[in-house]
Amino acid sequence: MFRARGLCLRQERGVPECERSKFIKIFQICDEDKKGYLSREDLKVAITMLFGYKPSKIEVDSMISLLPKTSGVTLGEFVRMMIQKKAAQMSIGDERQIFQVFDAHCRGYLTIEDFKRAFRHVAPHLSEQTVLEAFREVDQDSDGMICYKEFEFAMNYGEKDE
Repeated sequence: MFRARGLCLRQERGVPECERSKFIKIFQICDEDKKGYLSREDLKVAITMLFGYKPSKIEVDSMISLLPKTSGVTLGEFVRMMIQKKAAQMSIGDERQIFQVFDAHCRGYLTIEDFKRAFRHVAPHLSEQTVLEAFREVDQDSDGMICYKEFEFAMNYGEKDE
């Protein structure tokens, strides 16, 4: 726990001033009423503006659960969270970009149609049945949608075994 906090502080110090300024600007834009904090809806909009995807309810809940019980996310908390998120995004490689290409409608999840369209472009030789089976395999909760976490899991499957 302490080690992770130390890492966070080191990451925060190493963030370019332009990134920090960008986070502050987005906070100010999303804090339309100038209340000094972001509500959960404001936070979703801010993440969408910064990272190009709409965060899931679970992702927002997990971010907010780490904060003291207050009305919302203050500027300092927001900047710290976005620095951590940016560092995590940089470490995961190209999965996010690939997901965004698959998610042509920018919904934050993939449907079977998104999946089929992407596979027609990258692997046109695969049968529709194979693509459908792949979709079902990646859609771990069988809700007919592939969220980013399911996609990321599939992209990284087997890496730790090597």
